[in-house]
Amino acid sequence: MSEANVRSVCVFCGSRSGTRAEYGEAATKLGTALARRGLTLVYGGASVGLMGTVADAVLAGGGRAVGVLPHFMDAKELAHPRLTQLHRVDSMHARKARMAELADAFIALPGGFGTLDELFEIVTWAQLGLHRKPMGLLDVEGFFQPLLAMVQRMVEAGFVPQTQALPFAVEPSPDALLDRLLAGPTMPVTAKWLKDGQQT
Repeated sequence: MSEANVRSVCVFCGSRSGTRAEYGEAATKLGTALARRGLTLVYGGASVGLMGTVADAVLAGGGRAVGVLPHFMDAKELAHPRLTQLHRVDSMHARKARMAELADAFIALPGGFGTLDELFEIVTWAQLGLHRKPMGLLDVEGFFQPLLAMVQRMVEAGFVPQTQALPFAVEPSPDALLDRLLAGPTMPVTAKWLKDGQQT
């Protein structure tokens, strides 16, 4: 995938703002960088937490922000009111599938269980050869270092191939991370990763 093929970036991040101001600052910087580069934001569609922060920054920079929100969240009044486009879907599963369909690359910011669920589903799909889109972690204040250690533990325990020990680009700077994603896929290609009884 070349730079010309990355026109939209899906951002997974918290629906809460977290305890450190640096998380929100990083979300703002990422949104500003996306708008400056003419890259469309694809995300969960909410107006709260880091999700709302990154969308606000994209829109403030004159960029496009596309949200995907399940119908059942309507009652919580979470939908961002100023999005370029909002897709309504029937379930969380449909939400993840639609975001993946709309995006050419993926970035995870700090977040909770939902953020990790979205991130690792995308990584698993890449592992299975279902997509070749670049994936990245915006490692704000070392937030993802314990996660990277866990991935290495899975490699050492024989559950993840060594060639796929780092399936995503990891950078503390939004611009550095976007540069790496625009350079191409981050998951190494394997001819057949499922062999000798190995499983995900």
